[in-house]
Amino acid sequence: MSKEKLRLKNFPISFYSISLGLAGFAVAWQKAEGILKLNFNLSGFLFILVFLSFLIISSAYFYKFIKFPRDVKDEFHNPIKINFFPIIAKVFLLSSIFLLGWQMMFVSKILWIIGVTLQLGFTLIIVSDWMHRPHFELKHISPALFIPIVGNIIVPIAGVSHFPAEISWFFFSIGFFLWLIFMTIVFYRIIFHEPLEEKLIPTFFILMAPPAIGFIAYVKLTGEVDVFARIMYYFSLFLFIALLMQFKYFSKIKFYLSSWAYSFPLDAFAIATIFIYHETGITLFKYVAIFSLSLLSLIVALLIYKTILAIKNKDICVEENE
Repeated sequence: MSKEKLRLKNFPISFYSISLGLAGFAVAWQKAEGILKLNFNLSGFLFILVFLSFLIISSAYFYKFIKFPRDVKDEFHNPIKINFFPIIAKVFLLSSIFLLGWQMMFVSKILWIIGVTLQLGFTLIIVSDWMHRPHFELKHISPALFIPIVGNIIVPIAGVSHFPAEISWFFFSIGFFLWLIFMTIVFYRIIFHEPLEEKLIPTFFILMAPPAIGFIAYVKLTGEVDVFARIMYYFSLFLFIALLMQFKYFSKIKFYLSSWAYSFPLDAFAIATIFIYHETGITLFKYVAIFSLSLLSLIVALLIYKTILAIKNKDICVEENE
């Protein structure tokens, strides 16, 4: 087998995390430009990057499906890698949110319908897989389990603008209760069992995403920042601070494709902070939003650079790395 075919064979589903990170980044900048009154127009360019990255990755992965269907099937039945397939749905949902901000209601609605359909399908398949998989072990548990869950919580953010709120409440309920269940399981595994392998350590940041997104979705559904909304936001703020305190630990980790797990949770926290500032008008939140957006921008720029470098050096799409 040629080197090119071997690299295609090892092209991972986790490549979609790049599009997800960029999509959240585009939404964060869009909200910042409007709410924080920043004198930039970066979000439109970022959305073009989202579209191009998604198109390129989808084309490559579809080609892999044609040439190596067994390897795609193996990824889908892998207890860790299966969690990355719902990222496809989340990219559609975030694109719907972005276009809603541009008042492109029809296109936003179509993307939302596609995203919701994929999200529901993946959720049902994966939950069924969790129930009936005989070889699922504790070592397979990591914060990556939140990836299929978070998509359900994203649904209401644009959903309340397109369809009756009951549909969004349905998805919010799924995401919220599964989040609580798996938060307990993941913390049990982290505290009482062997550490995560190095390439999965960046997924610790995923812990921050459900409460941050849950805060936004809940306020969209209820129309107010009440006690429960504040609990979710402040828990995400606590995780943000706790993870920042471990900067030296994370900085020593080698770059993997899974390093893009840093991006989307930080996207979610930055957007949640911009949103709570918009809803409450408390000046402190504005400064936290600017700091989190600045940090996010720095990390995404570094991830893009590291990814280009890894592709150039052929350090990814190699079997032992994925």
